[in-house]
Amino acid sequence: MAKIGLVLSGGGVRGVAHLGAITFMEEMGIEVEVISGTSAGSIVGGMYAAGHSVETIFKIFKNTSIFSWSNFTARKPGIIDSDRFYPVLKEHIPEDDFSALKKKLYVTATDILNGVVTTFSEGEVAKTILASSAVPVVFSPVKIGDSLYVDGGVLNNFPIEPLQGRCRAIIGVNVHPIKPVREKDISSTITIMDRLLRIAIYHQTRQKLPLCNIAISPPELANYGTFDRNHFEEIFEIGYIAAKKKKEEFEMLKEGIIEAA
Repeated sequence: MAKIGLVLSGGGVRGVAHLGAITFMEEMGIEVEVISGTSAGSIVGGMYAAGHSVETIFKIFKNTSIFSWSNFTARKPGIIDSDRFYPVLKEHIPEDDFSALKKKLYVTATDILNGVVTTFSEGEVAKTILASSAVPVVFSPVKIGDSLYVDGGVLNNFPIEPLQGRCRAIIGVNVHPIKPVREKDISSTITIMDRLLRIAIYHQTRQKLPLCNIAISPPELANYGTFDRNHFEEIFEIGYIAAKKKKEEFEMLKEGIIEAA
């Protein structure tokens, strides 16, 4: 129970804010030993657990093109072929096994055949991160074993459960806020479905944030889209500043004043 755990939510490109938060935590001397992440949080968590620096992970986000013609699929459900990104993950996680990671990692994905959420912590890392990040409709499902998996955020966008009872303190970073929209923004069946999914994910996450010893959830991120690739630096800074606002709590954590309930 002497470990510090970190929960990283999904949120697409807004996941870069995780890197800002981690940067401040490193400056404070906070050493995370266990990570639980979903979707973008699984990418950041997986790369960080593999030993990559924040700078390297930031470059991976910035340099990986999503909507290039070579990534589109005509034979799979979804617009983008998830398997196109497998080599990118393998390149940065060459020793592709959970047991080889430098930090304990849990990755959450949604089993769409059986309608359940699955948490992976053993076996191949890259494939589970790929599955956890496969946003429905946009990315094709990923086959693992006998089932198909998509974005873990569909059923659990803030996977704190694997850390409960295993850590003396839990830090949570949520990068999936919502904001009010105008009536004209809800103009089609697709926008209604998207809005409802966002609301469901947000309220599911909001109920879990109080379970963290330190919760970071910058509302400013609601101004950025899931696939908004034009504001990496701003999103990073938002995560850093949001974590910095918790400086006093991090100091208490270092001193052992903050402990798991």
